[in-house]
Amino acid sequence: MKKILEFVWPLVGLVAVIASFYLLYGEFRGESVGEEVWADLRAIPVSHWVAAGFCSLLAYAALAWYDRIALLHLGVKHISMVFISLCSFTTYALSHNIGASVFSGAVVRYRAYSTKGLTAGQVAVLVVLCSYTFGLGTVLLTGILLTYQPSLLGRLSGMLPEMLTNEHTALIIGLSCLGAVALYVIGSLMHFKPIDLGKIHVMYPRPEVMIRQMFAAPLELIGAAGIIYFALPEGSGTPYIVVLGTFLLSFSAALVSHAPGGLGVFELIFIKAMPDVPRLKVLTALLVFRLLYLIVPLLFALVVVLVFERGRLAETLRGRADSES
Repeated sequence: MKKILEFVWPLVGLVAVIASFYLLYGEFRGESVGEEVWADLRAIPVSHWVAAGFCSLLAYAALAWYDRIALLHLGVKHISMVFISLCSFTTYALSHNIGASVFSGAVVRYRAYSTKGLTAGQVAVLVVLCSYTFGLGTVLLTGILLTYQPSLLGRLSGMLPEMLTNEHTALIIGLSCLGAVALYVIGSLMHFKPIDLGKIHVMYPRPEVMIRQMFAAPLELIGAAGIIYFALPEGSGTPYIVVLGTFLLSFSAALVSHAPGGLGVFELIFIKAMPDVPRLKVLTALLVFRLLYLIVPLLFALVVVLVFERGRLAETLRGRADSES
């Protein structure tokens, strides 16, 4: 079954990308997309570009905090924050674009952290806890937003059954999300029994670790959504809370679709969920998001990987030369 799923999920992701691009083509057919998007990009004020860039840095700083929190859970304190930040940045820059976050995250982290003495088992726990942290942030923010403003789910009307998009259902979902987070917090405070995931033994984190997760996870999502908010036209009148809620819905759907980098799926749902803003202007904002959150970090990450692997190769060759002599 595991081998079958290794082929099924990439296929599902490919189908999702093709279907999304087909639907996007239908949305923009007959419009001068290239010219208008280029004009909208040039119309974004420099101050908004700077703010969007800061939001991207904030998001990646929070992601580095994910790794720091996981290492604290493992009791590992000898690794510098610079190394952790570079490892985390490279991991997420690659996994966000590739789409297989668990696989690529595990491989990159093992290559890096093994040089600092971590075992494969420790890296596996680190990867799982980072995934927990992200999931916690998504569930917590979703719960807060839907409880505070249940009408947000109504933006998916037409894409989901009406029963799932009315305010009563949204409120129930929001309260359920907050309840799940409360159980997680209680499990940490009360030292509930560990969870066994195959060969991986994951314990509820200590309260000091759990509290850090509660802040780090939402911070990353708030920063990522801020990129889109500052890239939208000034006169759109779209509140940040609406952008954040739409981002959570679109980003979650993109992850579930297994599309590489959420390509097409993320854009389609976001555009559909923002009917009060011209579609091409939303598309422009999403292109800015992909540029600052995905493409530019990927280019830097590739440089980091090349430098790191070159250093490891040189170290290996020196070790062989010393042993032969």
